[in-house]
Formats: sequence, structure tokens, C-alpha cells
Amino acid sequence: MPPPSDRLSRIRDLLTEAFEPTELEITDDSHKHAGHAGAAPGGETHYSVRITSAAFEGLSRVQTQRAVMLVLQPEFDTGLHALALKAKPA
Repeated sequence: MPPPSDRLSRIRDLLTEAFEPTELEITDDSHKHAGHAGAAPGGETHYSVRITSAAFEGLSRVQTQRAVMLVLQPEFDTGLHALALKAKPA
């Protein structure tokens, strides 16, 4: 298994610090989007995230998505193009 990318590691660190998840799975799906809008030759542009956290308790789906996107804004500002998110409260 290849080592995690720099972006994957940063995403993991940002989400862990912000939400203290009980479950966190991050997958780089960039290879599936080669040639599509937002895809870069080096990858690290399209990710899937599954996260479970008590921090999402009482939040609507939209509020949860906004919270995650806000935390990851620095990554979007530097080349992250798309995030498939599955988030639920612990």
C-alpha cells in the first residue's frame, strides 16, 4: 500500500483536530477523474471522506457538510477540487 499523500495527511489532521472523529476514512479518488474538470496531473484533487463524530450531533446534514467544508477550506484554496462526504453523528 502506498504511503498517504501530503493532502490526505493534511485532511486527516484537519478533520481529527476539528471533530475528534470516532471513525474517519479518507480515500484519494483522483485517478477516477483523470481528464475531468479540476483533475490535476499529480492527483490529490478528488477525495471521499467517511466521518463519524459526536460534534455532528444535533446538526442537519447541510450544517454538517458546511462545517466540514469550512475546516477543509485551506485545501480547497490550494487545489482540492471535489469531496464526496458521508458524515454522521456518533
